[in-house]
Amino acid sequence: MPEFQKKTVHIKDPGRVEEIICGLIKGGAAKLQIITDFDMTLSRFSYNGKRCPTCHNIIDNSKLITEDCRKKLLQLKETYYAIEIDPALTIEEKYPYMVEWYNKSHALLIEQGLQKDKLAETVRESDVMLKEGYENFFDKLSEHNIPVFIFSAGIGDILEEVIHQAGVYHSNVKVVSNFMDFDENGILKGFKGELIHVYNKHDGALKNTEYFKQLKDNSNIILLGDSQGDLSMADGVANVEHILKIGYLNDKVDELLEKYMDSYDIVLVKDESLEVANSILQKIL
Repeated sequence: MPEFQKKTVHIKDPGRVEEIICGLIKGGAAKLQIITDFDMTLSRFSYNGKRCPTCHNIIDNSKLITEDCRKKLLQLKETYYAIEIDPALTIEEKYPYMVEWYNKSHALLIEQGLQKDKLAETVRESDVMLKEGYENFFDKLSEHNIPVFIFSAGIGDILEEVIHQAGVYHSNVKVVSNFMDFDENGILKGFKGELIHVYNKHDGALKNTEYFKQLKDNSNIILLGDSQGDLSMADGVANVEHILKIGYLNDKVDELLEKYMDSYDIVLVKDESLEVANSILQKIL
């Protein structure tokens, strides 16, 4: 496939990847489901050399919060993002720090009394961008009624607004994320359910077994992620026949490439498009 010849594409075991893709093609639309991360996987990491925001960053950068709050959130990000991507630490070692980061930043947002009716405008004014080829990706999956499970450690309300404004929040898409809890006046009072962070997606996947049970015939999976924590997103699926794991590596490439190539079937380095996924879908559907 010509898309695989791009220099952003790294594959440790091409024979195995070919085998998996053949299995996906054989199963066709009837057997397929997509399980994907959102921030920096479906959305862009950078555009024209400038970092693009995650769902959390959209609020961090907005006029919904005070300068003082913005400073505090930025300090948290500087402290904890370095831990998140530190190649020398294991996932187990990073785990408590991620919980700490999310809880502290969510507490700051609650303090700010964010208004629900301001979120759409906040997303519209932000620099968030979906990866190149996103319309093709979402529309084709919708057209063939392929279930898409977006599993995000971001903020669900923001995520839904992003895909809604992009015109791709089709009925085949389910979002599991950290959703805001608003009081009767539409003011943020907390977050619903249990926290989802970068490294506890395994637990979240198991909590969604009901969803996956309904899709028991969809035993072929394309998984898209950008962190080591995303590899466990399909852990709630009981009967996996073929799974193709595509990983976006956006940062600390030299230190992390080997690790990513060991765990993802296809690694896309600093790739801001969905071209590889779309070319595979083209073959299956």
